[in-house]
Order: sequence, then C-alpha cells, then structure tokens
Amino acid sequence: MRLAAFADRDWRTGWAFAAPGLLMLAIVMGFPLVYAAVISVSSLTLLRPSLTPFVGLANFVTVMSEPLFWGAVWLTIKYSVVTVAGEFIIGLGIALMINRTVIMKPVYFAVLTIPMAMSPVSVALIWRMLLQPNLGIVNHMLEVFGLPRVDWLGNADFALWTMAGIDIWQQTSFVVLILAAGLASLPRDPYEAAEVDGASPLQQFWYITLPMLRPVAAIAVIIQLINEFRTYDLPYVLTKGGPGASTEVLSFFAYRRAFLGLHLNEGAAASFVLLLIVLGLTVLFFATLERRR
Repeated sequence: MRLAAFADRDWRTGWAFAAPGLLMLAIVMGFPLVYAAVISVSSLTLLRPSLTPFVGLANFVTVMSEPLFWGAVWLTIKYSVVTVAGEFIIGLGIALMINRTVIMKPVYFAVLTIPMAMSPVSVALIWRMLLQPNLGIVNHMLEVFGLPRVDWLGNADFALWTMAGIDIWQQTSFVVLILAAGLASLPRDPYEAAEVDGASPLQQFWYITLPMLRPVAAIAVIIQLINEFRTYDLPYVLTKGGPGASTEVLSFFAYRRAFLGLHLNEGAAASFVLLLIVLGLTVLFFATLERRR
C-alpha cells in the first residue's frame, strides 16, 4: 500500500511540474495547429476572410491535383536525400578524423559549431553575396583561374544544387557532433581484439565501427531528414523558389499558395500534407530510439 501511495504521489507531482510547460505548448503550438486545421477545410482566402462555408477535403483535392504540388513534393524529397547524404558522408569523415585527434580537439569542435550556431537567414544572405554573378568573390576566384562566371542562383541547372551545397555547409556540423559523440562512446575491446587478429583499419571500420555506430547514425539521419523536409529559410532568401519552380520545395509552395496566391485555405492544406510527412519521419525517429534502447 505504501509503495502504491508513493507511486501515486510521484505521478501527481510529475504532472504538477509538467503542467506549466504543457500548457505553454498547448497555447503556442496547439492553438495555431487547430486553427490551421480549421482553415484547411474552410473557404477562407485573403480576398474573402470568412471561414464558412466549410468545404471538407476540397482544398486538399485542389492542391494535390496541381502538377506544381507534386513537383514540389518530388523536389523536396530529392533535396532532402541529397543534403542528408552529403551531410552524413562529410560529417562521418570529419568525425572519424576528430576522433583520432588528441591535440586541440576542443578548438576543432568550437570552429565546427560556428556554422551551426548561425541562423539560416544570415547564412543565406552571406552566401547570396558571395555567389553574386558580377561582384561575388566566388565568380571572381573562378576568373582568376581562367574559368567562366556561373550564375549560381539564377540558372535552373545550378540553383537547387547550390542551395543544397549551402545547406550541407551549415548543417554538417550538427551531424559531426552527433557522430563524434557516438564514436567516443564506442568500447575499445573489439578494436583491440581485431588488432590482435590482424584486421586492417579499413576492416575495423567496416566490421566494427559502422555496425556499432548504426543506432547513432540512424538518429542523426532521421533528425536531419525532418529538418530538411521543413526547410524554408534558404529557398526564400536565396531564390524565392526560382528560377521558375526549380527550387520550390513543399514548404515554399505552401507559403506561395497562401500569401502570394491569396488562398490561405489551400496553403494550410499543403502545409498539413507536409506535416503528415514530417510526422511520419518523427514516428520513425522515435521507433529508432526505442529499438536502440
């Protein structure tokens, strides 16, 4: 009976401490989410600011019947896969080098956190100046080496990959920190046994490091996939979704539909499709955590 009473008291104490934070989340996140859900099934536009009549799933059907919507979905998937793959490969290489470094390791970590600490808007503004076709330092360096100028953000063939490169430059630091922490926590016994058996460094990496690092790597990949699917700052500042629709990811499509096309209801519907995708990735993330535990 005493144990049950203590458990009940601990349960109530826990909820009492959590209640203010949960209330704040409900106000800050819950209310806008519910209101957006109501807008997505209404006839509200900026030209007709009235929720009624409610139209059910008609806004979802309208949005999903557009070729531009599916183009934005495919572009978001392609962009997310490219950026996450680049961040993971580069981040794993840097994490392996740092893991073997003894001298000045804190300095390296401090330098690596600089891009991650910068806001995406400031990163986009800096790179837009660096990549400016006529006055940017990047094109100036190309000319120094006898290469032609490139319109990095104004050419449909380069814009998406340029934006992905900028994203990789900023977000790789986060992957490095996660993977470096995972590498530091790996036990030394398997490596010592492998060295006794004559395994090469490449064999140790392939058969020991990668399998033991897999749970941490999966977490890093899923977190970054969620972040990349939600990306909005870079395309807004760098290209405004252009040239044409070559960099119009799903988040920017929803913004353009709601505020430039004046259809708040259809923009909210597109946002909820993005929410469902991110929610699925979040469920996958927590399933990975549970499997690891």
